Amino acid sequence: MGSTSAAPGKRGRLPAEVTSFVGRAAELDALAALVGRARLVTVTGPGGVGKSRLALRAAARLAGGFPDGAHLAEVAPVQDPLLLGHAVLEALRLTDHTARPPLDVLVEQLADREALLVLDGCEHLVDACAELVDALLRAAPGLRVVATSRQSLRAAGEHLLPLAPLPYEPSGGRAEAEAVLLFADRAAAVLPGFRLEPGNRDGVALLCRRLDGIPLALELAAGRLRALSVEQLAARLEDRFRLLTGGDRTAPARHHTLRTAIGWSHELCTMQERLLWARLSVFAGGFDLDAAEYVCAGHGLDADAALELVESLVDKSVLDRLDTDGTVRFRMLDTLREYGAGWLRASGDRPRLLRRHRDWYLGVATWGEVEWFGPRQAETAERTRLAHANLRAALEFSLAEPGEEQLALVLAGTLWYFWVGTGHLGEGRHWLDRALALAPEPTDARAKALWVTGYLATLQGDLDRARPALEECRRQALETGDGRALAYAVHRQGCAALIGDEPARAAELFEEALWHYDALGELNSNVLMAMFELALAHLFQGDEESGRTWVERVREICEEHGEQWAYGYCLYAMAFARRQGGDLRLARALARESMRLNHLFRDLLGIVLTMDLLALLATEGPDADLHEARVLQGAAHRLWRAVGTPFFGSRSFNGPHLESERRTRDGLTEQEYEAAFRLGSRLDLDAAVGRALVGPAAGPERETPPRSEDRGGVPLAGQRE
Repeated sequence: MGSTSAAPGKRGRLPAEVTSFVGRAAELDALAALVGRARLVTVTGPGGVGKSRLALRAAARLAGGFPDGAHLAEVAPVQDPLLLGHAVLEALRLTDHTARPPLDVLVEQLADREALLVLDGCEHLVDACAELVDALLRAAPGLRVVATSRQSLRAAGEHLLPLAPLPYEPSGGRAEAEAVLLFADRAAAVLPGFRLEPGNRDGVALLCRRLDGIPLALELAAGRLRALSVEQLAARLEDRFRLLTGGDRTAPARHHTLRTAIGWSHELCTMQERLLWARLSVFAGGFDLDAAEYVCAGHGLDADAALELVESLVDKSVLDRLDTDGTVRFRMLDTLREYGAGWLRASGDRPRLLRRHRDWYLGVATWGEVEWFGPRQAETAERTRLAHANLRAALEFSLAEPGEEQLALVLAGTLWYFWVGTGHLGEGRHWLDRALALAPEPTDARAKALWVTGYLATLQGDLDRARPALEECRRQALETGDGRALAYAVHRQGCAALIGDEPARAAELFEEALWHYDALGELNSNVLMAMFELALAHLFQGDEESGRTWVERVREICEEHGEQWAYGYCLYAMAFARRQGGDLRLARALARESMRLNHLFRDLLGIVLTMDLLALLATEGPDADLHEARVLQGAAHRLWRAVGTPFFGSRSFNGPHLESERRTRDGLTEQEYEAAFRLGSRLDLDAAVGRALVGPAAGPERETPPRSEDRGGVPLAGQRE
């Protein structure tokens, strides 16, 4: 059993800038001032004008004024309005075990936060974004939002900052226009030694004027200097204007200009580069070279040439290179992707490419499921996280394309390890529910999707949905002779019984499931969790010997195979058993190691169970610290709000908490009792885990005075309240 979550960190999650920020000083000041007095500011303007860069630069500047940091949620890759809330939850590193809508979770989790949220690229989901922002701002008085969109959200209290292209004529006493400075900066990046001088200044000014000062167009043009002089650029651009100014007559002139710049960049590519550009448009978000080679090669594109072509598209500013922890990935700007997608549709080859894209990411999911059991779990989690946007696109294709419903079931079910192990329970159920509704026939893929749905629903505390899904899976497995599905269905029925305070019945089901697993030769993280859960069922019934026997078996297998996720839960059970046996020192050490491993996977359920156990242990022995125990209780209380019903509503799981709560209430004054709880409840996830692992040194010793509610605006970076 497990899932992940976090609270918004104090530093936030803004991407680092990889190119210099040129100009826009006045707009940056204006945006900062607007955020200081308005809770929702939308930066509007045409594609390629620099809305995202301005918003992120302003957010970085203002982040110091927000105790809970500044965060970026990229809306552009999200195509389904129903997934918008999940995308924002992920951006804020917030996850919820319950069956509540994501908006309800966001409202609750952000209610007392002071944070800045950047929603980037809202124009295609403008209504959904407006509804989400309105609900969040009404519920969270400390939240401020900066949105970027080609049109306003029209939400209550919205202030607009229309962003024009960079000026291409000098003004305000400046020697050079900002558009000229941007072009020169980007030109120097691709052509070392380039600088503005009398011989090229007029040509650069002409280019900037003909491109209307649109930053994306200027950057694309600068990339051409590898092969052309400034004068040649201007001459060729003149031709492109005459050729590529058609299209939608109602579109703003600047959109025509941007399309002209992109079309011109497209025509300067070779035929093979154009073909790859079009095919790469099926990717959502980032991708690596292996994915590009598999999806795009063939039918006129040699796989051996893919690397050179990708490098060429990077050189020509069509692709961005992303370096992530030693791994090179690539990404295409949305405007360029849309342009390439138009060519792909015109070629008639888009369905084939989308299917190959889906097949690749089905392979990513399948390999991830295999590697989840072993020493590469953390790497598998990160690899799948990086593929998340593309996995969504693959699922959407499989659900929308007639005849692909079974593969939608396969993909959604195979990703159980991602939905559970990295904190996307709600999104997992979204995809599984859609796939199950489209494919009612009793297949192996449906059986797996049913037990995964039951698993996710159980972890959310939604037993009303979990039990029917698991019973349907069990019944279908018996009718079709699917032994594997039967084992998993019985196993997850045991989980439901354990949470439903039926430990004896749960033990019977776990033993039956383990018999089936053994007969099948099945050994993976799910099997280990069945052993762990069987150990808990015995411990809850007071059978310490049987519980410790099963825990020891889990430990041995985890150590043999390098498994860490299930091992974190194993350590929790070991700590629980050692505490029952009176070995408090070892119980604390085991619980802290469990906490460390659960935090590695950001597994919220494992963290909060261990947090409450550590709170109980802090009330026992000669070195008991009732104040610290109450702080941990406060931290656990906040985490349980994201898990769902505290302790699943289970008396067995709730036992340690009730005991430690009684002891702290008896041993502290009322003021100490309440103050320590408030202190713990204000800790974010990382701070709470740090406090649990190393004690008060990881955070404030006592409650700090509350912040004033009447702030008169958000302080800017460097200011103090």
